[in-house]
This record gives sequence, C-alpha cells and structure tokens, in this order.
Amino acid sequence: ISDLARALNVSRSTVQNRLHRLEQSGVVKGYVLEYGSAFLSQLVSAHVAIKVRQKLTTKTNVELKQISQISELYAISGEYDLIAVVQAQSTEQLSHILDEIGNLDGVERTNSSVILETKFKR
Repeated sequence: ISDLARALNVSRSTVQNRLHRLEQSGVVKGYVLEYGSAFLSQLVSAHVAIKVRQKLTTKTNVELKQISQISELYAISGEYDLIAVVQAQSTEQLSHILDEIGNLDGVERTNSSVILETKFKR
C-alpha cells in the first residue's frame, strides 16, 4: 500500500480507505499472487489442447483441477474441448504432466505446444 500511495502521490490512509470502499462495494473481490518475470522465466510453459470423451467432462475437469501445474483451464470451441496452461520446472516434468493428463479416463487425445517466448502480456 505504501508503494501505491507513493506512486499516486497520496497518503497511505487515502489508499487504504479507497481500497476498503472498493472492497465493500464489490468492485474489488480479492487479491492474488502474481509471479514475477524472474520466476516465470525459469518455467517451461505449454498450451495443451484436450479432447474429452462425451459424458466425462465434469469428472475430467475435476481431475485436471487436481494437477497443480495446470494454472488455467479454458473451455473452447473447435476440434478440442479444453485448453490447459501448464507450467513446469523442466521439460522432463512437463513430459510427466502431459502423460498424466493424457492418461486420465476422460481424455481422448491431446495436442501440446510449448511456449518459446512471450511477445507481450496484458
């Protein structure tokens, strides 16, 4: 809060009061930890497209949520049903995670793309 107050050239109490009002009004729901670029640059990231067997979508989503290296999961249109964002410590760990995803009962097939470089992120 102190850094934010300095950046905005206002008092710390002004920032605290404004944040409190935003929280109370429902504009701000909560806060999340966002990893810095120094940490993220050490990870191997991949987008994994997942085709799910019919009638196993809910079960598969629950199982995918249990894999801590999956940071995001999106339902998509097209040939595949889901896209998972996977972040691993190494290519070896990524390979194990891809095997784990592919071996789930509800997963029919996957297609993975390793992220080589982030051009920009908003």
